[in-house]
Amino acid sequence: MIDKVEQRRSGSDEAKLSAGAKPLVYRQFLWTRVTHWTWALAMFFLLLSGLQIFNAHPTLYIGNQSGFGFSNEVLAIGSEDTPAGPVGFTRVFGKSFDTTGVLGLSAVDNTPTERGFPSWVTIPSYQDLGTGRVVHFFFAWILVITFLGWFVGGLINGHLGRDLVPRGRDLRNLPRDVTDHLKFRFHHTRDYNTLQKLAYGGVLFVVLPLIILTGLTMSPGIDAAVPHLADILGGRQTARTIHFCMMLLLVGFFVVHILMVIAAGPLNELRSIVTGWYRIDPPLPPHSTPEQEI
Repeated sequence: MIDKVEQRRSGSDEAKLSAGAKPLVYRQFLWTRVTHWTWALAMFFLLLSGLQIFNAHPTLYIGNQSGFGFSNEVLAIGSEDTPAGPVGFTRVFGKSFDTTGVLGLSAVDNTPTERGFPSWVTIPSYQDLGTGRVVHFFFAWILVITFLGWFVGGLINGHLGRDLVPRGRDLRNLPRDVTDHLKFRFHHTRDYNTLQKLAYGGVLFVVLPLIILTGLTMSPGIDAAVPHLADILGGRQTARTIHFCMMLLLVGFFVVHILMVIAAGPLNELRSIVTGWYRIDPPLPPHSTPEQEI
């Protein structure tokens, strides 16, 4: 309720500003900001503990079981002995790449050691599947609870329908929005632009639900309670592969997200997600035509 009052007040204040001023508008609800930072914390520990778990068997398959006597491998990370010494490799759909020093074979206490991902990107840094699972499952439930809370809160305060659902106008503006981003030309408005809506919507309504669903599928307790869930997803190993791929998409989204925050003005963007207030472009003079409809 307080968020809605502040938003209406900011809209009224904005209307009173003259052309050329850069008004502050209340852009992010408190609930949006709280869930954003909770997700950031949970995702950090989920990623690093997930890589720890993956290192216990750094191979992905399609189907219900790993291949014994048949090949259903899609990704493998490991090491092999060669005349020149041990070499780390990453094999994707049967094609191998030398990834010595990063994937498959990396230094542990200055000693080349076979492990999928290096020690500096796993929690804990040493190989400990039990601790990795405890950390991963704890923050997985934090993620699930936060996601459900965000969804309910978004329905109540209107954030979902107002800010994240693309409309016809957004889709018509997509080519111009892509061009503007490629030219690093950003329009600071209260509303998300088309690419933001598509990216945030994809993460929140596709990637995160798939991560949660595939994670539950790999849980022995859930598998016993809902045995057909794995079959719906194409098998237990397929669920693990989807889980890993969604993680890669999230990492890619995070990298692009940070780059866009830096390019668009980090202080303004951080103010928005910390305090809720966002400085937008000056209002257009009367009777002028906007360069871009957002």
